[in-house]
Amino acid sequence: MSHLEVIPVATRGEKKQFFNLPWDLYRGDPHWVPPIRIVQKELLNYRRHPFYDTADIQTFVALRDGKPCGRVAAIINHAHNRWYDEKRGFFGFYESEEDEEVTGRLFDAARAWFAEHEIEAIRGPVNPSLNYECGLLVDGFDEAPWFMMTYGKPYYDRLIKAYGFRKSQDMFAFWGHVDMLDDISRRLYSLSQHILERFDLVCRPMDIKRFDEEIATFLKIYNQSLVSTWGFVPMSEGEVKKQAAGLKQMLVPELTTMAEIDGKPVGTMFGLLDFNPRIQAIDGRLFPFGFLKLLRKRQEITRVRLISTNVIPEYQSWGIGIALVSRLVPDALKWGIQEAEFSWVLESNNLSYKTLKKGGAKITKRYRIYDYGPLDTTANAKFMKQGE
Repeated sequence: MSHLEVIPVATRGEKKQFFNLPWDLYRGDPHWVPPIRIVQKELLNYRRHPFYDTADIQTFVALRDGKPCGRVAAIINHAHNRWYDEKRGFFGFYESEEDEEVTGRLFDAARAWFAEHEIEAIRGPVNPSLNYECGLLVDGFDEAPWFMMTYGKPYYDRLIKAYGFRKSQDMFAFWGHVDMLDDISRRLYSLSQHILERFDLVCRPMDIKRFDEEIATFLKIYNQSLVSTWGFVPMSEGEVKKQAAGLKQMLVPELTTMAEIDGKPVGTMFGLLDFNPRIQAIDGRLFPFGFLKLLRKRQEITRVRLISTNVIPEYQSWGIGIALVSRLVPDALKWGIQEAEFSWVLESNNLSYKTLKKGGAKITKRYRIYDYGPLDTTANAKFMKQGE
């Protein structure tokens, strides 16, 4: 009879077991994209990351007869709990064999650790927060994820719900192709011109020569624009600088937009090329030569993930987002972009959801966030009503 145990990760060897498990679980799966290894170690706090200046994490690995068969991270985001006045923990980096006992023992271990820290409820998966990769893929397993989006086993939803987690929010990935642009572009141009004239709005690409200044502007707008969004917690300056440093070489100015009114920044938008096929090819290794393979001949990448469209609250109902997109489209076409993914979009984000549906974008993937423990009745009722 096999022996199953779950242990808190502490030693270098145990960290290696935790880290390497996905390579075993997904061996032979053509759609799985390995994480960029150095980034994943930082997000696990196996190397320093500024997120953990205000957060704690404990990783757990399940071993069957000494061989890893599951893993989970228990995370306490103190910034979240201060922001919402909660005692909530998060789970992330979850992987498991198709075995309810493995998943159950992992969550039991995480809950015991949370109990020691007076945590009353759990949410996830987040890796390690909603500002990073998050959500469990529940629909859309027929193709690989786009850059910085999650992937998982189709049975994960069943295992997580069997433990007692319930759906909290769903998130969607919308897809569009260049062939769909003719009619959309005509409508976008007309609306955009009206918005530009009405507000004397100036839209321009990000100035890479002033990268630090532009990133500071993005942080300010990002934190202002999402303040009423479900689950949002502001990114710290250190987190943004860390994220920006990692993505600086990947950013294409033509796929970004900064919007200003009377010289005041009011909105930002940026997309990132879909590097996932290249990350898959280098098996997540940036060194010694992976980084060069990742970035060479970027013009050959024809898919872009539009990650973030942010407008400060006082202008959110005036269509500024349309002008942000409209500025980017001609440059994207000139680059040779053929496909775009808008992700992710919360089901409670009524404005973005309906705008994308009206524009003809198609939902290709669905991701899910789960809750366990006391209902967040006030917050969930408020945001779910917005999404009806």
